[in-house]
Amino acid sequence: MDIKITKDTQNLLLARREVEFTITHDGATPTRMNVLGKVAAMLNANMNQVVLDPFKTEFGISRLKGGARIYETKDARDKLEPEYLLKRGMREEAQDAPSNDTAEA
Repeated sequence: MDIKITKDTQNLLLARREVEFTITHDGATPTRMNVLGKVAAMLNANMNQVVLDPFKTEFGISRLKGGARIYETKDARDKLEPEYLLKRGMREEAQDAPSNDTAEA
């Protein structure tokens, strides 16, 4: 999986960095967690402060385009991002964990 940054801007008003990228890959489309980890490592960011946009795959080519927003703090991310995008970026085991709201019989 090869990631190329195509656009990188700093949004001072919203305290975030906005990045667009292109990924070329072999085989299956990479998972969101793989892309999140690679983008965070490339940009020296904490994974908890990165939110990925939906990917756009190109038909017939092992290439996809996407975007990411890297916030300065986790609180800034939580204020601005919709809940469904935050859940989409969580690890699989965190999503499958039972909630404390239900009582066990």
